[in-house]
Amino acid sequence: MENTQLFTGLAEAYTYGRPEYSLEFIEKLYDKYSFTTDSVIADIGSGTGKFSKQLLQKGSTVFGVEPNDGMRMAAEKEFCGNSNFISVKGDAVHTNLKDNSVDFITTAQAFHWFDIDKFKIECARILKPSGKILLIWNVRDMDSPVNRESYKVFEKYCPAFRGFSGGIRRDDERIKRFFDGKYQRISYSNPLYYDKERFIKRSLSGSYSLKKGDAAFDKYCSALEEIFHKYEKDGILRMENNTEAYIG
Repeated sequence: MENTQLFTGLAEAYTYGRPEYSLEFIEKLYDKYSFTTDSVIADIGSGTGKFSKQLLQKGSTVFGVEPNDGMRMAAEKEFCGNSNFISVKGDAVHTNLKDNSVDFITTAQAFHWFDIDKFKIECARILKPSGKILLIWNVRDMDSPVNRESYKVFEKYCPAFRGFSGGIRRDDERIKRFFDGKYQRISYSNPLYYDKERFIKRSLSGSYSLKKGDAAFDKYCSALEEIFHKYEKDGILRMENNTEAYIG
């Protein structure tokens, strides 16, 4: 299956279960890293618009470039009344944007799916000479028992599981190669809070996740529920998490 199709059928779970990014991080982009209300931003692999939404809330113009029809349509539905959001059917290699047309390129929770060398060429084409690129992830803190036990459940039940965020690591060689080693990494705490339904939806939104109808789906969901009940407090589970970005 092509990477662009891995999230087919997951738009609802993604919209409901996936978190936003650290508000402190968003503020820093506008206070320190030259983002403004006049910025034109290409959000590549924008999915249902989780990160695009936070940029739109600051007043910037966002091209949401997404190859998966279901994910893209979910974003179009949410932002249908916002003229600053321009939905584009495209991918990391063919964004369908004009040459030197954007101030920033962002990709949140998506870089690990890209052909790095081809993406680099496309970035050079669409980015203005003074522009910047940001690779962004919500990264689970693996010192947390919740995250360690979730990892074991995914490892046990999901054959496609290769680690969180596609197995990308801090200062990963793919990141170093993309930026030719010239980048800045920033990190902000972004703990996540889930009731049971949202925790399950978050788990099911992974590209690697089992789906309803798979042989072990019920056992898989039961294992996830056990984690929730073990760590919830007053019906809410706290997941330790950071928003990390690489800027270059």
